[in-house]
Amino acid sequence: MSTRQTPDARGVSPRQPLVAAPIQRQRTLRWPVKGSGIGVHTGTPVTITIFPAAPGHGIRFRRTDIGPDVEIPALWDRVVVTNHCTMLGQGLGGGDEATVMTVEHLMAAFAGLGIDNALVLIDGPEVPIMDGSAAPFVFLLDCAGTVEQDAPRRAIEVLRPVRVGEPGKHAELSPHRGLAIEFAIEFPAVAIGRQEGTVEVSETSFRSDIARARTFGQLHEVDYLRSIGLARGGSLENAIVVDGARILNPDGLRFDDEFVRHKILDCIGDLYLAGAPILGRVKAERAGHALNNQLLRALFADQANWRLVDLPVDEVAVPQPVDAPAAVRAIA
Repeated sequence: MSTRQTPDARGVSPRQPLVAAPIQRQRTLRWPVKGSGIGVHTGTPVTITIFPAAPGHGIRFRRTDIGPDVEIPALWDRVVVTNHCTMLGQGLGGGDEATVMTVEHLMAAFAGLGIDNALVLIDGPEVPIMDGSAAPFVFLLDCAGTVEQDAPRRAIEVLRPVRVGEPGKHAELSPHRGLAIEFAIEFPAVAIGRQEGTVEVSETSFRSDIARARTFGQLHEVDYLRSIGLARGGSLENAIVVDGARILNPDGLRFDDEFVRHKILDCIGDLYLAGAPILGRVKAERAGHALNNQLLRALFADQANWRLVDLPVDEVAVPQPVDAPAAVRAIA
């Protein structure tokens, strides 16, 4: 991952002719794996058990505390809340639908390790926060191991730029041969200030540069968040807490720019709600969960913005297109 103080101008690499290449296979877990913790917002103890799933299953959450058949697909159009976390709902409408919140760190781990299919059984309303990063989920998935499946791995190739946001706060997706994220944040707290980071996302870069970056908050926000029913499980054990120029965590930061790295982690998790890996360059300025989801909604609003492609084994090679009807079925 690279960081900089002043953003530089970068053009999109010219598109290359399509070339034949061996394609990747879908992946799932080798064995089930279980983890427990508390929800950072609800403060509720929760256990998740992640099971292997068949090709084409995608990532799905099952609320076992509600019923055996209450499942929620991890997809962009099931996002119902983006305030301080990403929350998924059944998409059935009304105020009594089942939901699962704070899915972004687990989704980032699935994305970073290239896991396409899994069933997540969860016995509460919120994915456990663990240490505030994706690293504990990476550990769990490594313990389970992964296996290739007898189905091609497909990706969503961005064909033309899409942009969402407002002056001073925006996110843009443009064509790119892999997934690249350029992110900038700016906070009044001196300990955070303005940070910028760029990463070409791969399993290697995710593990080394992104997965360990923790969520963060400012001390003056804690009382407000708790007054609206959030951050009830937050502590120095699962978040970086900033007070002006001070980092309150006794062990300090894991990276000098851990704040922007965590925003990139969130972005990776939120984008994996596309239902497949994205091939595109993200440029984000002061974005968060809301803009990440809006970006996906803008992308899928027009079929001309994207196509579904087979993902080659060689990450540098150009992916092969598949038919548009299959793309629509896969994303729906």
